[in-house]
Amino acid sequence: MLLCVRTTIDLDEQLFRELKEEAARRGTTLRQLLHEYLRKAKAAPGRRTKYRFRWKTDPRGQIQPGVRLNDRESLFDLMEGR
Repeated sequence: MLLCVRTTIDLDEQLFRELKEEAARRGTTLRQLLHEYLRKAKAAPGRRTKYRFRWKTDPRGQIQPGVRLNDRESLFDLMEGR
């Protein structure tokens, strides 16, 4: 049994116009277009990759000379070119 649920969403005017134009170009309804977009978004959650920190190193793969990782102020000085 297919159950349809109605709901109300607020779209800004520009987005609404863009969606209506897209639906018209495809020859479909706004409802069908939104269903398609929502299904795609639900099927592909979490596409973001995790942030990965990488140290800046010299060509040999070593931390640059003068960098003291346990001295916050010296790190800020180095980053700001002091």
